[in-house]
Amino acid sequence: MVDADQTFVIVGGGLAGAKAAETLRAEGFSGRVILICDERDHPYERPPLSKGYLLGKKERDSVFVHEPAWYAQNDIELHLGQTVDRIDRAAKTVRFGDDGTLVRYDKLLLATGAEPRRLDIPGTGLAGVHHLRRLAHAERLKGVLTALGRDNGHLVIAGAGWIGLEVAAAARTYGAEVTVITRAPTPLHSVLGPELGNVFAELHRAHGVRFRFGVQLTEIVGQDGMVLAARTDDGEEHPAHDVLAAIGAVPRTGLAKAAGLELADPAQGGVVVDERLRTSDPDIHAAGDVAAFPHALFGTRLRVEHWANALNGGPAAARAMLGQDVTYDRVPYFFTDQYDLGMEYSGWAPPGSYDEVVIRGDAGKREFIAFWVKEGRVLAGMNVNVWDVTEPIQRLIRSAAPVDLEALGDPHVPLESLTA
Repeated sequence: MVDADQTFVIVGGGLAGAKAAETLRAEGFSGRVILICDERDHPYERPPLSKGYLLGKKERDSVFVHEPAWYAQNDIELHLGQTVDRIDRAAKTVRFGDDGTLVRYDKLLLATGAEPRRLDIPGTGLAGVHHLRRLAHAERLKGVLTALGRDNGHLVIAGAGWIGLEVAAAARTYGAEVTVITRAPTPLHSVLGPELGNVFAELHRAHGVRFRFGVQLTEIVGQDGMVLAARTDDGEEHPAHDVLAAIGAVPRTGLAKAAGLELADPAQGGVVVDERLRTSDPDIHAAGDVAAFPHALFGTRLRVEHWANALNGGPAAARAMLGQDVTYDRVPYFFTDQYDLGMEYSGWAPPGSYDEVVIRGDAGKREFIAFWVKEGRVLAGMNVNVWDVTEPIQRLIRSAAPVDLEALGDPHVPLESLTA
């Protein structure tokens, strides 16, 4: 039984942490809830940073998870601009990094998220080199893209993942020249494989983006602190006024590692948790980007760096902290908006895990659903400019049953009928 005298501490003020705090109160927890955020901004959602807010379609205030007054109204002790530099598991305390204050916890949630992977090449200290992870980054980048569009400037993007492509779309919308550089043979290769990566390559080429595949940046050239060009390992030099490093993110596991919690394999990263999102210490949970959780449906441990995982994982961890029977097994989900293309993806099907890709609709017109299939079973589905199909796609994935592939690819056959 959870007692009113208990203290629950949440380290990490992103979406997972904020939704966990909300859930604790919604479930009737009357003890202390302490939410510690290392940014000075109130907890916010990240998708607008590379989408609506970056494009100027959404106001700054729209990104916040709650109104600022919500925290006091719900008796959430919010510490902005504060860090935790130590967990003492024996004493059950966390220590603030700025003044050494100790706070005791009964349950602790790590929602520390991830940080951008850094380019390890000469020139990264120049003023025109950017990352996009935080609201402050998006504010700065928004001004950069505005100026590049006005002055016909060049943006070089290292990386062709979701952030890189979304920023490329925003930059072209502002009128900037864009070159995307990646070691992969197609955009989004590690997520979509070569079959669907080319859909996004053609989309961006149609909007004037230049791609350089199979190469990587070796140096950012500058003068007087400003970027002039970007060099690649094939000897080419690409004009650039600004460079965005969008080569992925690294889970922030330093605090967990120092506390002796079990970590996942370095290739995956993250803090190992069970199906209740408990770490190797039963009084410490983890959620969001930093949590590597077992997923029975896919038969592996997953670490998911997407909005829906934070949205759902934070509340699941909160309920587990309250002693409720929780099994976190959400089908991974994410979405993107680029130019006139809207997409939703459900499932998990990295290259090598599937036998074939089945297309329903017209990929050339960018109105279709793609299914990644193994032995007749749907592992993942991506709907492009086709809407209201996420639920039936996820039911197909969860059924784990073989389906008729001809019917799967036929737009005239209702998806709902395939799991009947």
